[in-house]
Amino acid sequence: MTATRTSVVPTASEPPATVPRFGSTERAVHWVHAAAFFSLSASGLALYLPVLASAIGDRPLLKAVHLGTAGLWLTALLALTVGGDHRRLRATRQELERLTDDDLAWLRRRPGARSGRFNAGQKVHAVLQSALAALFVVTGVLLYLGERDTALRFPGTIPVHDACMFVALALVAGHLHLALVHAPTRPALAGMTGGRVDAAFAREHHAAWTPEADDAAWRPSPGARLAGALVLLAGSAATVVLILDTLR
Repeated sequence: MTATRTSVVPTASEPPATVPRFGSTERAVHWVHAAAFFSLSASGLALYLPVLASAIGDRPLLKAVHLGTAGLWLTALLALTVGGDHRRLRATRQELERLTDDDLAWLRRRPGARSGRFNAGQKVHAVLQSALAALFVVTGVLLYLGERDTALRFPGTIPVHDACMFVALALVAGHLHLALVHAPTRPALAGMTGGRVDAAFAREHHAAWTPEADDAAWRPSPGARLAGALVLLAGSAATVVLILDTLR
């Protein structure tokens, strides 16, 4: 009996079901910003609306919560910047700051526009939120200092701070609708919860994007971890001092 050699025809590997979109540092920055936003909005609205302020009754405590949240928010963002994945954060910032010809076509609703990892709407949203965050910090610092030095009280500070809050609330409402309700864009949320998105969704909505290798194995260096921890410790201590000063 003669043995015969069986030939095996190689088959093409199946495409992956999901692709990596966001690294751990990117996701941490997003969720720190999101948690701070809702806490600041709740305490800010309670300070802004007389009916809520009277229902709670303790205005100094509301101010302390508002300022304390702001201090922890800035501290956490700085700690993540110092001790996190610098390469991914820098790449993300550069992507968000650059509008391509396809992005302009996307904004004009031209057919055939191909988005990268972020579409033009996401880029505009991120830039607006960054600008609003800067205005919140500047006007918030002026409001805090103005209560201690009348020379730093400016008539437009409160209206600008309040206007930023309402613009930011409108932007976040639209963001939540697209992330949680609108079926065609809802799969994008998985990128911010687990770091990966459905490959078919990525091909359809981000055709100009080539996913990189998964960065799940990235680990901060000991020096970066120490620097981030020191920033977190110093910022937290400064926030405690801020809270105590507000409650005096």
